Amino acid sequence: MLLLIRREFEVNVPLEQAWKHLARVESWPRWAKHIRSVELTPSGEVTAQTSGVFHLSSGLRAKFTMTAFEPAKRWKWTGDFLWLTIDYDHEFQALDATHTLMIWSVSCAGFGAPVFGRVFAAIYNRNLDRAIPNLIAEVNGTNATPSPSN
Repeated sequence: MLLLIRREFEVNVPLEQAWKHLARVESWPRWAKHIRSVELTPSGEVTAQTSGVFHLSSGLRAKFTMTAFEPAKRWKWTGDFLWLTIDYDHEFQALDATHTLMIWSVSCAGFGAPVFGRVFAAIYNRNLDRAIPNLIAEVNGTNATPSPSN
């Protein structure tokens, strides 16, 4: 797998609270404006059996299946983009009793991964540039100031 993206950011809540907040994937469109809606099976917080579809604001759909699950530590799901396999890893680390580090990694494999993966990463990085500040503000209980491109 070719690592395309690695983002680390801190939220001002305990690990368990950060996990529970992010595990409600169906609410992600509130802070990730590139996502129009989410369908999860089963509905609710993510589990080891979770699969789903992101309906993106561009009109595209992104299907995924959970491939690794360690409660309150990390989950990874895998999906396809063109002929690439994309892994999205979400890690959680307690910094202390009231702060959590979130680490998001995106990797890919498949035909043309070095070229097409970098194009994918450039687009996805722009989405994360807008979404992560919104998520941090939401988790921390402050109001995010939407960027003009949201």
